[in-house]
Amino acid sequence: MAKICPKGFHEEDLENPTPIFHLLYTQNIMTGRWKLMILDYLIDEDKRFSDIQRHLGGLSQGSLTKQLKEMEHDQLINRCVYPEVPLRVEYSLTDKGRDLLPILELMVAYGEKYTNTKLFKNK
Repeated sequence: MAKICPKGFHEEDLENPTPIFHLLYTQNIMTGRWKLMILDYLIDEDKRFSDIQRHLGGLSQGSLTKQLKEMEHDQLINRCVYPEVPLRVEYSLTDKGRDLLPILELMVAYGEKYTNTKLFKNK
């Protein structure tokens, strides 16, 4: 099984990747408290940082910046800076990010099938 270390995957995992390696790679790029919600929010149109932050309920600037930088590094989103005053930055999904959408749809279907809604009614 591929081992994820703080700097990524071990070299031997990259030389002969197994199916579990590919699964762990996908899990790794989707891991983060807000990434799935950011991906979902960017489906229809480009969004500004403040729009994303507001959508996520006032998430701190530092936390959101960290998630967006990781997603940009993993090539899931584009960051476009417009040379205006004040500076305008917009985020959009890349083709690689859009390729995750069918996986998210399957995750939703799985959750719908197995979520016990009774657990949430009394809270």
